[in-house]
Amino acid sequence: MVIQGRKITPADIHLIKQLLADHPSWNRTRLSRELCKKWQWLRPDGQQLKDMACRTLLLKLERTGYIELPPRQGLSVNGFRKRSSTLVPHSTKDICCSLKTLLPLKIVQVTPKSDDHPLFNCLLSHYHYLGHRTTVGENMKYLVRDCDNRPLACLLFGSAAWKTAPRDRFIGWDCRKREANLSCLTNNMRFLILPWVKVPHLASHILSLISRRICNDWTTKYNHPIHLLETFVDRTRFLGTCYRAANWILAGQTQGRSRNDRDRTIQVPPKDVYVYPLIKNFRKRLCYDA
Repeated sequence: MVIQGRKITPADIHLIKQLLADHPSWNRTRLSRELCKKWQWLRPDGQQLKDMACRTLLLKLERTGYIELPPRQGLSVNGFRKRSSTLVPHSTKDICCSLKTLLPLKIVQVTPKSDDHPLFNCLLSHYHYLGHRTTVGENMKYLVRDCDNRPLACLLFGSAAWKTAPRDRFIGWDCRKREANLSCLTNNMRFLILPWVKVPHLASHILSLISRRICNDWTTKYNHPIHLLETFVDRTRFLGTCYRAANWILAGQTQGRSRNDRDRTIQVPPKDVYVYPLIKNFRKRLCYDA
């Protein structure tokens, strides 16, 4: 079986059970880190362990009955992450004007240590219809301000979907090639124009600016490039107009199933799948079979 993009064999299950038996004092974090070391399961930069992905993998194995993890030794970190973000004071005064009066826009890369991080979390949590809890794995956060330094928009890019037929057909992926090259994609998980900002063409202009810089930002942060952007647009809520205006390509539609729909019983609204190649020879790069 494949969990978190990793093939799990009976030998892997045996190794986990052996570690649990030999080290009963280990907590879940220690277990995931030691397992990553034994598997040499590293992020694409080759420097950091994929311990968050490993912890998720262990939880999924426990839920399916393959292993039994030790009890939690403290409060779940995710319990704190799922709380609504603290409200950060900000202006909600209407911004209704032409795009040119706001230029040049300032694209600020947001990191956990930056001053804009609390504001970014606050805006997404309170004004995006999906909210914002936490982001696991490689990600990029941007806060967009106008020439007067007023916040206009937030964008969050994170891990690409493990599998989606329209995108995979567009690229020309089979399972092996997707597994080898998925880290060269990123998903535009959140795109929020603040509700008091009413500026024609602003959204597509922001998408164009981001597409010109995100590969360099990603390479600087994670030591590897990305070649394609993707996003999923809820067809019951949005038309995808700004993505089309920014030259994103409609690759197809999802089947209206959740990623957690193992029994094919969970129905969710179908979504349009948009993609944006960042380089001309993206198919050749993304179909490289290591």
